[in-house]
Amino acid sequence: MIRVQPMVVVHDVEAASEWFQQVVGLTSGHGGAEYEMLMDGDALVAQLHDWDADEHPHLGDPTDPSRGNGVLLWFAVDDFDAAVERVRASGSEVLDGPLVNPNSHQREVWVRGPDGYTVVLAGQ
Repeated sequence: MIRVQPMVVVHDVEAASEWFQQVVGLTSGHGGAEYEMLMDGDALVAQLHDWDADEHPHLGDPTDPSRGNGVLLWFAVDDFDAAVERVRASGSEVLDGPLVNPNSHQREVWVRGPDGYTVVLAGQ
């Protein structure tokens, strides 16, 4: 079994954690200024890491504004309508949607996340 646990590198781990908790509906599994584990129940879904923490030399270049050009943080959600309401309540920039994707046959909302990452919430 393979489980994806993407690490997202941000300038403010605690603020990003709050955003992912509020908008995506995840919970904190670690907490802290340098590292966070974002959980769905007991499952680790994503990790947050501070750009300035020194233990990983290959996190990327914080001066490059592309923020994962070509990579989206995509979350399948059980209650799409509730996810859209969380997006609206957060005041986050909506890039597209809510819409129905004709290829995947699911509903999607595309949002600008912390540090400029593109975050997609998708569901039925």
